[in-house]
This record gives sequence, C-alpha cells and structure tokens, in this order.
Amino acid sequence: MDLEEAKEFKDRCSQCAAVSWGLTDEGKYYCTSCHNVTERSREVINTGAIPNTKIQAINRGLKRKRKLEKGWDWYVCEGFQHILYQQAKALQTLGVGPELKNEVLHNFWKRYLQKSKQAYCKNPVYTSRRKTTVLEDNPSHSDWDSEPELLSDLSCPSFVESGAESQPEVHAQKPLPIIKASQSETASVCSGSLDGVEYSLRKEKGIVKMTVPRTLAFCYLSLLWQRETITLADLLRFVEEEHIPYVNAFQHFPEEMKLYGRDKGIFAIESWPNYEDIYKKIIEVATFLDLPRFPDITEDCYLHPNILCMKYLMEVNLPDEMHDLTCHVVKVTGIGEVDFLTFDPIAKKAKTVKYDVQAVAVIVVVLKLLFLLDDNLEWSLSNIAEKYNEKNEEDKPWFDFRKWYQVMKKAIDEKKQKWEEARAKYLWKSEKPLYHSAIDRSVVCKRREMVVSLQKQFSTLVDSTPTVEKKSPSSFQFSWTEEGSDRTCFHGHSLQGVLKQKGQSLMTKNSLYWLSTQKFCKSYCKHVTTYEESNFSLSYQFILNLFSFLLRIKTSLLHEEVSLIEKRLFKAKYSTTKKKSSRSRKKFTPEIKVSLGRSLLGVPGTLSSQPAGALRPGPPLPLPAQPSCRNTVCTRQPLATPG
Repeated sequence: MDLEEAKEFKDRCSQCAAVSWGLTDEGKYYCTSCHNVTERSREVINTGAIPNTKIQAINRGLKRKRKLEKGWDWYVCEGFQHILYQQAKALQTLGVGPELKNEVLHNFWKRYLQKSKQAYCKNPVYTSRRKTTVLEDNPSHSDWDSEPELLSDLSCPSFVESGAESQPEVHAQKPLPIIKASQSETASVCSGSLDGVEYSLRKEKGIVKMTVPRTLAFCYLSLLWQRETITLADLLRFVEEEHIPYVNAFQHFPEEMKLYGRDKGIFAIESWPNYEDIYKKIIEVATFLDLPRFPDITEDCYLHPNILCMKYLMEVNLPDEMHDLTCHVVKVTGIGEVDFLTFDPIAKKAKTVKYDVQAVAVIVVVLKLLFLLDDNLEWSLSNIAEKYNEKNEEDKPWFDFRKWYQVMKKAIDEKKQKWEEARAKYLWKSEKPLYHSAIDRSVVCKRREMVVSLQKQFSTLVDSTPTVEKKSPSSFQFSWTEEGSDRTCFHGHSLQGVLKQKGQSLMTKNSLYWLSTQKFCKSYCKHVTTYEESNFSLSYQFILNLFSFLLRIKTSLLHEEVSLIEKRLFKAKYSTTKKKSSRSRKKFTPEIKVSLGRSLLGVPGTLSSQPAGALRPGPPLPLPAQPSCRNTVCTRQPLATPG
C-alpha cells in the first residue's frame, strides 16, 4: 500500500466525504479515514514494475460512472431555471408562440435574478463555497461553451424599458452557466446543490424567495404580457392534467444535477396549485420585479370579458342569444374598459383582473336577470317553455331551464366523479427517488425498486387494465354537438320564453332581482363578502358549483365576484342603501329591456307591466339586514324536485 501513489486520486469518499486515499494490494483505492474500498483501480502505465502480469483490457467505464455519480456543482436558482425552461417548452407545445420563452419569460427571469442578487451582479448572495461566475465582457469564457446551459438557446434583447428599471447591457445576453463538478468543490453534504441549506434558511426582508408555485406565477405573467389565449384557470388545469411540469418537475433535471437533502423541501411538491394562492403570488412577483404596465387588453383580445363570456356560454351549453345580454352588462358595469382590464404592477394598488372568474360572474348575473334563480320563477318559466316545445316541434325550441339543469347535472356529476377518481389514484412519489443524504442513496434506490416490483406483481394479480393515455389538452372540458350525441345541445335555443315584446323592444318576463350581497365587508377584512350555502337558493348554489368546478376555484370566490359585478350594475341601489337604516328591508326590482337587435339595460326601477300569460312570479326576495361579514338571502324549496 503506497499513500504517495494514491495522491493523484482527488475524488471525495462517498461515505465520509474525505480526500485521503491509499492503495490495496489489488491496486484499488480505499479511504484511510473510514476504510471504504472503491471499485476504482489505479491505472498502471509501466507494466514492467509488476512481474508475471499481462494487461488484457483497460476499463474506463467506472471512471465515467464515478464522475456521473458526483455530478455538477449547481445552485438552487439553476434548478428553478430548468423548471421554468421545461414549463416554457410545454406551453410552446400547447400552441403558445416562441416569443414567450425566448423573450418574455427569459427577461422576467433575468430581472428576478438581478433583483434577488443571485446572478447578473458583481457580488451574488451565495459565494461561501465557490466564487460565482459573474457575467463579464469576455465572450470567450470557458464556462459558456464547456457544458450545455439550461437556457443556452435563449438569446434575446434586454428587458423592455417602458417605465421599468433598465438592465445592464453587459449582462443582457448570457444565461447563467453551470459549472462542472471537476472545476470546483463538491456540493454540500446536506444537499445536492451548493446553496441548498443556505437557501432554505435565507430570510431577507424585501426579497421574494423562489418556489415551485412561483414558477407558475412567472408563466402566467409571461402569458399575460403576450396576451395569449390561456387564462389562469386553464393554466392550473393543464398543470393538473400533467401537460405542464409542476409536481415532481425535478425529474426533468439533467442526470448530473444531484438532488437530495434540503433540496427535497425546496423542489418536491405534494399538492396541486390553488387559484387564489397563485393569484396572490402573481401580484407579489410582478410588484417585486417592478414591471411596467402590461400591454392593453382590448376588445379583440381573448381575455376581454365579451370573448370569455362567449367561451363559457359554449362551455356550459347555454343559448347563444345570451351573449348580447352579457356584452351589455359588461358595457354598463364598465368592466370592459381598457384601463380596468390592463394590469399595471407599478400602480398604487397593484391588482390584476381575474379574467375567467369575472366572465363567469357576468353570466351568473345574466341568469339571475332572466330567471331570478329563487327556486320558483325558473321552474314556472320552464313549464311554459316545455308546453311551447311540445306544440311547436318544428319551430326553434325555447330554452327550458329544467331540461338544461338535468342535462348539466348529469354531465357535471360524471365529470366530477372522474376528476375525483383521478386525484385519488394519483401517485405523488416520483420515479426519481429522493434521499436525505448521499449515504442513504443506495438504500432509497433499493426500496424504490422493491416498491415498483411489488406494484407490478400486484397489478398482475388483480388483472388491472392498463392506464389510459392522457388526452390532448383543450380549452373546453365539455363538447356539445347536435349530431351524434345523446345529450341535448342548447346553443341554438331561443330566449323567447323568458322575454316579451313591448313596442319595438323585448322585455324580460322577470320583473324582480335580489342582490347576492347587500352590505360589503370593511376595508380591513381580507375578503369582500362571505358565502354560506344555506342562506341562498339551491338553483343559485347549483350555478355557482357548476362554474366553480369548471374553473377549479372555491365557490366563495365566484360569489364574491358576482357581488362585485352587481355592485357596479346597481350602484344607485347601493348608494341608497347606505343612507337607510341597516335594519330596513326593501324590495328591489331592476328594469331590463332587450331590443330586437341589441340589449338595453335600464336604470333600476319597476316594470310597467307584469309577465304575460299565466306566469305569476313568486314574492320578491327580501334583502335582510346583516353585519358586514354575513350576507343572507332567503332559501326556497329544494332544487332536486323542480316543479
């Protein structure tokens, strides 16, 4: 055993991380600290020193394998950079333009690295283990071309400087390099990344720490900047359907990026993204980056409420004629204005519009204007439509709310059951095993192999059917067609059953309306209003549950948005209510007129005539007095047995 000859071997011991090697009689290296013997053997150059020996082959496979096991030196921000890159590629596969990855998202990420002092600066925050390579003027730096960078193909101009802090031109064109393991020290014993421990403990005021959920915030901000045809609800649904990497996204890391220890808590996710949580992170990230005003959301943009309302009317199988009403509600309330829709992070109160939730809330308001949704009037109107359709089978059918409810109830129950089953069967464990330290690697890998083997044996015993391939992504969750379907399509149905002609215009047979919220919460509350199902009619509950499931949001969030739309639509009523006593109860009957070609919504008032025919709507719903955080409306008979 010769210690001098073993000095040329500089790798660290996999057991104790020491660099102190000796040679056994067989020529293999062993650690003098823990006596761990490796499979690596010393290469013999001069065979004359070994008598009666003959070299048959030189095996370099172990050396390459050892280098792969050691991996690169990498930082946590490089891991998030790789996740963003994979998410951008997935969005491009879904039809998003390449500019999102090559320009917008790349510039947002560079701006974040500079703002958080992790890169594109002279003194990065993590320099305890090795000096970080700062982007310099010298383009011939060996690190740029030595290894394939995570974002090496992203070459874009500097960040758009419209009211935002300009980026240094010196650092604008080069991505963050990855340093080889052979060029610096190995990673921390407690994490695969160099700064995993420091990053998890880092708490600096004013700095937004990067997390896996915040990668979705970056993606949505990029989509919003490009005004792409993907809403936040669609983005989160694509994540849940695994069209966009999110859960176990670290599995796409290069093999040389070893991940264990503290990295597990940073990159491992075991929950689906929440709409409200991601929405808050979007505001937080945009404010931290000090982004300028986003491009204007005009009427021809997909995110405009007029277009989104048409999309969701088609989604829930409602008549196309309702689009005229939704467009006018948008116009009267002012939520279609460019200044209202456009996101401006540098404003005093940075707030982006929940475009999808707002569009759905407009549809709910229109349904209340037409059918009242008090568990009484909608069924009376359904009786009239049903009788008309039976007598006039060849004419354009009238919209039957009861029949629509039955079709949608069945469809949504089936969809929800499949969704719940898919969530229950989802395997949160990653194919790439995670371990707390390099010492536990072999044990974790063996356990993972055992689990996979047992799963295969169990699936063979139970004769389980093979997993169904995931469907191609789509903006629509339901498909309603007239031909070849056992489900009725209501898109071409008429609203004549809920309207009546008066002169040159059409008026709704419904002359009443009830407000979802009479009194809003104070400014110090974290919410605008509250929602308790027992306080509202069951038909209203069904509508909210239907749209909430489509958007994967809480019902209370949609109810809050409906209340805000009503506050804009009936602002005169709310201003009058403030002057009244909080205990007073007033009937509220808005007037709504619809012309033959275009809808016209009048000011709140009382209609001059009652609904025609035998229809007699029930008594108006009272507006009870309540504290700021309780909003109640009288309940009606069960929805399950419409009359």
